[in-house]
Amino acid sequence: MSFANGTCFNPSVFTLIGIPGLETVQHWIGIPFFISFLLATIGNGLLIAIIHSEHSLHEPMYVFLAILAGTDLGLTLCITPKMLAIFWLQSREIHFDSCLIQMYFTHTFQCMESGILLAMAFDRYVAICEPLRHSAILTRKVLISIIITVTVRASVIIIMCPLLIKLRLKHFRTTLIAHSYCEHMAVVKLAAENIRANKAYGLFVAFSVLGFDVIFIFLSYAFIFQAVFKLPQKEARFKTLNTCTAHIFVFLQFYILTFFTSFIHRFGFNVAPYVHILLSNLYLLVPPLLNPIVYGVKTKQIREGVRKMFIRKG
Repeated sequence: MSFANGTCFNPSVFTLIGIPGLETVQHWIGIPFFISFLLATIGNGLLIAIIHSEHSLHEPMYVFLAILAGTDLGLTLCITPKMLAIFWLQSREIHFDSCLIQMYFTHTFQCMESGILLAMAFDRYVAICEPLRHSAILTRKVLISIIITVTVRASVIIIMCPLLIKLRLKHFRTTLIAHSYCEHMAVVKLAAENIRANKAYGLFVAFSVLGFDVIFIFLSYAFIFQAVFKLPQKEARFKTLNTCTAHIFVFLQFYILTFFTSFIHRFGFNVAPYVHILLSNLYLLVPPLLNPIVYGVKTKQIREGVRKMFIRKG
């Protein structure tokens, strides 16, 4: 690493500030973050264990739910330990390559979560609109194909984000990242070079992944609501809609946080930096915390699985 003309050439180490403007109280902010991390880890781990152990839950809906729980677990393990190390141990330095690896896995897990939510919406569409053909459409082979497609899409489309930084950007104005983890644009904005390609690719990923998934999730639920309101009995409508409430809640909280955070990050010039960083952290930490709680509360089979697990242990 060398300095020339006020820029840093090929830095080997970056420094994560944490939450700009709140450095003096970060140790207190770390407490609720640690609690949410602990609950998310236990909740998602428990969800995976229950779905794996209960043969009655080896259905498409619960398989997708287990993949979602694994994705949430990976996401929270990817960013929270380093975040807490910054808040509590003042361990702010991160190697450049480690920063790019964290960036890759963080955004890959985000992309995978979006894909799994789309797959779950498709499962609900088939179950409600084509109930007699559900097992014929969502076969084991189709299920595996969907999971592989979601994983490969996320892995391939995100890999270019760190690669473009590694291959194109050599000069940086500073090595201080005003964030608590290595977020793509937070790193790109430090460069003292032309970053149009990096910004354009980031927007391409956002619109091609999130935009595509949101459109098709909305279409799935449009067909679902159309089918539900054609049912003659009010009780049947309510019962059918009730099978979708958990997924609708998870879908809304994930995408509302996503678009709100992205909007502030790109257009909220008058918003204090700590507001954006806090929202960005909540966007990554809230879904892994809420998802197992929502599905645990709303899904009878999972509640029964929890009860059986603790009875066996007893």
